[in-house]
Amino acid sequence: MKKCMFVLLILSLFLTGCWDRRELNELGIALALGIDKVEDEYQVTAQVVVPSEIAMKSSTGRSPVTLFQAKGETVYEALRKLTKNSPRKIYPGHLRMLVIGEDLAEEGIGESLELMSRDWEIRSDFYVVIAKDMTAEEVLNVTTTLEAIPANKMFNTLKASEKAWAATHGVILDELITDLTDEGKEAVLTGILVTGNQEIGTSKQNVESITPEARIVYDQLAVFKKDKLVGWLTERESKGYNGIVNKVQNTVTPISCPEEGKATIEIIQLDSKMKGKINKGKPEVDVNIKVKGNIGEVECQINLTEQKSIVELEKITEKKLEETINMTIESVQKQYESDIFGFGEAIHRSNPKEWKKIKEQWRDEGFSELSANVKVDVKLQHTGTVSNSYLEDVKDK
Repeated sequence: MKKCMFVLLILSLFLTGCWDRRELNELGIALALGIDKVEDEYQVTAQVVVPSEIAMKSSTGRSPVTLFQAKGETVYEALRKLTKNSPRKIYPGHLRMLVIGEDLAEEGIGESLELMSRDWEIRSDFYVVIAKDMTAEEVLNVTTTLEAIPANKMFNTLKASEKAWAATHGVILDELITDLTDEGKEAVLTGILVTGNQEIGTSKQNVESITPEARIVYDQLAVFKKDKLVGWLTERESKGYNGIVNKVQNTVTPISCPEEGKATIEIIQLDSKMKGKINKGKPEVDVNIKVKGNIGEVECQINLTEQKSIVELEKITEKKLEETINMTIESVQKQYESDIFGFGEAIHRSNPKEWKKIKEQWRDEGFSELSANVKVDVKLQHTGTVSNSYLEDVKDK
């Protein structure tokens, strides 16, 4: 017994507590950070949770978040200087959103992300977005409905939108850094902006109305070349981009009926495969897309009980999707000369030796001169709970 006690006593000498342990009431939990460039300094805005206001029993009805802001020569310095007006050290370990101002994005985001990738306290599973036509501070300074904490609203909206619409794209930090450093692919980020009256949007009045005066909404995709923002895709081009890179989970697309009127196709599955090759000494890429969908809405006279009608709609959908994909590729090649699709990666995978020869010129001219062969195959599976639309009966009444 004495021997056992002696052993336990010796082992206890090697046991230590958590040297970096901090109590929750000592920390300011930041769920969103904004980074802007103001003159020659970085401006960091932290959206911090007010613990007493998210606790049901002690809530007083005030805002559940507050903003702290500071400037510094580096992002790290600005983040530490937040303690000059925050009673608690800002803790970014539960970060959900990083918003980067458009002016900073045009200068280059590489340096401002360095701390985010290095700091052991910061997880890398938060979304990164670009404030379009405004600063990150302006985005973070708006109150929101449905989700009381604006950072949660932004996170959940982007997550829902990329699943159901396909014109947005949720990018986390690790994915962004991979795209920024990869030789055969450039980065894209979703844009975010504030619509309506921004002044009222900063007040409690904004969430007291059925229709808020200001809303935080997502826009289209931002195109980068190296680490600099060079332009924006349209909504159609954003959907085309996600189709090419196999990021469409579910979306809808209106099409023209064989004669007149419209139908809407719900895409429930999209599988895109990209293959690079060298043809007669020049790089090419084959993009083959297989789509499964349902007929979601019919505003025309068409007999859906006949197989030939389904085939007609499939061909029309294929043509429209191919036009969207080809238009997106051509637009990016001509306007931005930025390989956001990863065509260079595809050529590298298929022919590493040839890639070594062309990679130095890829950003300047190789991507812009690339030929892309697009093929879309659509299969429509279901017509819904009815076959033909009741609208025919209404018109004939």
